[in-house]
Amino acid sequence: MISTGNRPRSALRSFLDNEASGGLVLMGVAALALVVANSPLSSAYFGALHVYVLGLSVLHWINDALMAVFFLLVGLEIKREMLDGQLSTWSRRTLPGVAALGGMVVPAAIYLVFNLGYGGHPNGWAIPSATDIAFALGVLSLLGPRVPVSLKVFLTALAIIDDLGAVVIIALFYTSDLNIYALGGAIFVLSMLRGLNAFGYTDLKPYMALGVVLWVLVFLSGVHATLAGVALALTIPLRVSPGRPEDVTSPLHRLEHALQPWVAFLIVPIFGFANAGVSFVTMSFSTLLEPVPLGVALGLFVGKQVGVFGFAWAAVRAGWADLPAHATWAQVYGVALLCGIGFTMSLFIGLLAFPTSEGLQDAVKLGVLAGSGCSAILGALLLRMTKPEPCYETA
Repeated sequence: MISTGNRPRSALRSFLDNEASGGLVLMGVAALALVVANSPLSSAYFGALHVYVLGLSVLHWINDALMAVFFLLVGLEIKREMLDGQLSTWSRRTLPGVAALGGMVVPAAIYLVFNLGYGGHPNGWAIPSATDIAFALGVLSLLGPRVPVSLKVFLTALAIIDDLGAVVIIALFYTSDLNIYALGGAIFVLSMLRGLNAFGYTDLKPYMALGVVLWVLVFLSGVHATLAGVALALTIPLRVSPGRPEDVTSPLHRLEHALQPWVAFLIVPIFGFANAGVSFVTMSFSTLLEPVPLGVALGLFVGKQVGVFGFAWAAVRAGWADLPAHATWAQVYGVALLCGIGFTMSLFIGLLAFPTSEGLQDAVKLGVLAGSGCSAILGALLLRMTKPEPCYETA
């Protein structure tokens, strides 16, 4: 890893190998879901997801409750990196920030090209806009020292900004009718959490207890319940002193490290297994050419590489940023291809875009699998063919 002197690294950097391993687990789980969904076990698989427990289906508990923990970790990582990590200064934010912007705008535009006309579904425009950091790092981990650490840091920072963009998109564009009373209650609980932070309270138990209340109120408010995880994360204290190492006993630091393995190896794989399964029985090749799957697939595979690489190239040529250390343009292009792996967040946004149509959800899954698969294979092949530079930093 890149040396950070005496300053402890964030969980995202310290556990980079674990994150990559989580991506490999996710690949296996996604493949297993496809096998099960197209086997004699398919009826049991789909039936189990629609069993109701305490008023919600198993699938809803996974997508609304378990994924709130995933978004809690995302929020912790965003806050940590913005305050004391790879995104803590404008010079560090420029290249991944500009590349992430391109990687959100161009895929959305490509999706809309295929879905603005008759028979299209423009509400899914954001589906190809996010990168699955665990999946992408999992592919990078297979390449070993052929990829400089600076590129892994670049991909990580880019994906974190992508996640931030996805959170904003979900909050602004995928919110249903609001329950003002529940929303007011959520705001009140959030102010209590901010008060705990302001008074320097470092015991995590009251934060977690109020976080559960916050999730219930956000769920009832019409705002998607997973955003409660992000809101909670932003209230968790992080002690940072300018020019001094971060306090490793900070509540944010402790919670991030505690959650990371559970999210990487349990929550995200459960989500992937529950949502990646799509039956091909009634599908043909022509199904992939319909507006939604084609827009999603090309948005991820074409839009991400064009947007990320094009905007990064423009930023470097304009003198706003430098190439990652010891990296070539060919390697940056390979990473841009890997950014087309949108698996987890793309599937999640697809559920929000088409909440009442299982047919469109299956179309989204088909497009996500096709676009992410092509991006992973070609990105890995290109990076494998690039000649390693000498003087690489060791992970």
